[in-house]
Amino acid sequence: MAGRRTIAVLALQGDFAEHEQSLRALGAEVREIRQAADLSSPFDGLVIPGGESTVMGKLLRELSLFEPLKARLAEGLPVMATCAGLILLAKRIQDDPALHFGTLDVTVRRNAYGRQLGSFFTRGSFGTMENVPMSFIRAPSIEEVGPGVEVLSRFEGRATAVRQGRQLAMAFHPELLADGRLHGYFLEEVCR
Repeated sequence: MAGRRTIAVLALQGDFAEHEQSLRALGAEVREIRQAADLSSPFDGLVIPGGESTVMGKLLRELSLFEPLKARLAEGLPVMATCAGLILLAKRIQDDPALHFGTLDVTVRRNAYGRQLGSFFTRGSFGTMENVPMSFIRAPSIEEVGPGVEVLSRFEGRATAVRQGRQLAMAFHPELLADGRLHGYFLEEVCR
């Protein structure tokens, strides 16, 4: 089934190439979104990678990608967002009035686990999956979740991965590790 899916990866900045590699390994067709014209080709889901959320938000607007993508997300386009992607989806960003897509009913806090030197690796549960590798790099935390948001993983009591309908968001980077289960979950469960 995954081989029949075409996934668009926002390729403006950040670790988009690693997501593309993970998706291709599972048999998905991948296309990059770099400019508004790239939105004219059909796709079944979207990946918003980690990187710098402020830079990505600025580029989305400058390249006329923001409004069309926001409309598609509001219509139910399946999306997988990691780290900065989580910030772009969040309805609320603690101590920051700037909002981006605002389609995911969570409150996030930037760099909650520390700066680059505070980056770390752990393993944990994700839904029914055990021993899932998780790499946190200048990661945001999910401080609050709305009533329609399912928490899929936690670290030290804080939510680190959530799902709301067809939106899957993680504070960590599954694309940097050789474990394709979370991309598989996106393809098989979120994109169905």
